[in-house]
Amino acid sequence: MKYSEISHFSHPQHKLRYEFTEFPFKCDGCKEAGIGSRFRCSTCDFDLHQHCAVPSPYSLHHPFYTKCSFQFFSRPPGDVPRYCNACGRDVAGFLYHCRDCGFDLHPCCAKLPVVIDDGEVKLYLYRKVSSPCHRCGRKGRSWSYRSTCKKYNLHVACVKDMLVENWADLCSNVNEHRYVGSRSVNIVGSDRECYGFRKSKGKVKKCCEVAGLGVQFIVAAVLGDPTALIAGLVGILISKG
Repeated sequence: MKYSEISHFSHPQHKLRYEFTEFPFKCDGCKEAGIGSRFRCSTCDFDLHQHCAVPSPYSLHHPFYTKCSFQFFSRPPGDVPRYCNACGRDVAGFLYHCRDCGFDLHPCCAKLPVVIDDGEVKLYLYRKVSSPCHRCGRKGRSWSYRSTCKKYNLHVACVKDMLVENWADLCSNVNEHRYVGSRSVNIVGSDRECYGFRKSKGKVKKCCEVAGLGVQFIVAAVLGDPTALIAGLVGILISKG
């Protein structure tokens, strides 16, 4: 179900309006990066991923954890620091938590598509893979997307690391142009600060050049909007990195 405007407990001052943005943003719910579909209060500069704004109303079940029943929480339970079992990053805000098993998932990680199809190559989400990641060279760090031929593998955690390390580049690169179909559209400038994330040139581009892989689709899925339009846009941003 799609909503054009919602009231949300995390921001009772104003309603949040659904919009589509080409600018990277930081979600005020889960505290993770996002792009594309979001719910926003422009008055307060408050943003939520769609998955954070409209969570599953009942228990969430994931094929990787068949015995778990995940409930939505607005903050991590308990006093012990928690991490996402999908990407390995800290949980600092909204999450899905299984009381019985103690597993935690960021909302966007919980909703990662099991299959991503870029029209030529299919990428499958795995909890564990035996082959090394093309970015970090390690195995078993987090969930991974792997190609059908099993030659190419990219950790979900590494995708998030790429975004953090290159956030400032993404914010600046989006200022110039973007292409929608055959039209070139000018962009005025980013309406978000870059959050002081450090830059690391070349790493993102290197990952995107893995032969035959639409890595931009993986990036878009991790950002919370695995659509062809967002995937293409992220690919353009990365190519300029």
